Amino acid sequence: MKKTLLYALLLPSVAMAQTSKFTISGKIGNLNKPAKVYFDYMDSNGTSHEDSTAVLNGQFKFTGELSSVGNTRMSLDHTGEGKPHSIYAPNADVVYFYFGKENIVINSADSLINAKFSGSKVYDEFQAYNKQIGGTIMDLTKAANAAFAKATPEQQKDSIYMAGINAAFRKSIDVRSEKQYLFAKSNPKSYFALVGLSESAGTKVDVKKIQPVFSALDPKLKQTDMGKELLQRIEAAGLTAIGSAAPSFTQSDVSGKPVSLTDFKGKVVLVEFWASWCVPCRAENPNLVEQYKLYKDKGFEILSVSLDNNKAAWLAAIEKDGLPWTQVSDLKGWNNAVGRLYGVRAVPQSFLVDRNGKVIGNTLRGESLNKKLAELMN
Repeated sequence: MKKTLLYALLLPSVAMAQTSKFTISGKIGNLNKPAKVYFDYMDSNGTSHEDSTAVLNGQFKFTGELSSVGNTRMSLDHTGEGKPHSIYAPNADVVYFYFGKENIVINSADSLINAKFSGSKVYDEFQAYNKQIGGTIMDLTKAANAAFAKATPEQQKDSIYMAGINAAFRKSIDVRSEKQYLFAKSNPKSYFALVGLSESAGTKVDVKKIQPVFSALDPKLKQTDMGKELLQRIEAAGLTAIGSAAPSFTQSDVSGKPVSLTDFKGKVVLVEFWASWCVPCRAENPNLVEQYKLYKDKGFEILSVSLDNNKAAWLAAIEKDGLPWTQVSDLKGWNNAVGRLYGVRAVPQSFLVDRNGKVIGNTLRGESLNKKLAELMN
């Protein structure tokens, strides 16, 4: 009975079509300048938006348009230290949620984290979905951090004890992922079935498991940008498998000149997905520079695809890290056409392509990449 009620509640949110406009009005205590709210959201058609506004007498307001459902990260900078601080600081006041073409009201005495939401069926559906799957990733992370905080100083230095906390955290993520999959399987018309299936599919899609559930989803869900992206990931699992011909692509380099993977025919090519804001990517760059120096004269090339959306930041990272090889991007961030073609959902990610254009390795970096290149080039 509970499942039936949730299913009936979720169905209307996908097809709300009377208006394309939404408003989000907030009242957070009596905050004033320099307090500021940052509002980044993505429409279900894949369009990204950024907005911000000052808080006056505790009040703020955003208006915009949606095709159906949006997901957002909203952060409150209490002290005027800027957007990055409002998102990434240890005590950041930041929330993530879904919303629709509605008039949403947010109220709290002190913060976004403690705020109450009203006027949004989609938000209520999102909360009901989270309850079924065991909470958001942020909830699980918060619980893991709380477990760490409760540990004694001696326990925090004990690698075995800390490994236990980490194992429990990973287990909670796996349990949540399976619940997401089961939710998608049981609620094929729910927008959050698509959300759950997309997240549970992860970066390495189990096609036999995910494909049948995706096929059973409501056709309208498949036509959303998230639906199209998940289908691309399912297809990419076969396209980029070891032994497959690497999917061909063309994208512009830093000067706007089109570059194709086929331009490197006859060479061993590392197709490297990265971004200027990706710390692990930047940490790997010195190793890539070293490997490039070792093997470029033996027919090794790197073709980097950036998931940046800011050209200045992209170019600055290339210069600072001293990357001499070919760089391409369409500056569409996670919607980069090549990234979607290859099913990339996390960076760094890479695909090693042999001289005949076949995929011979993926997710190679550090010593695993160095060992593979030594075998091939020597």
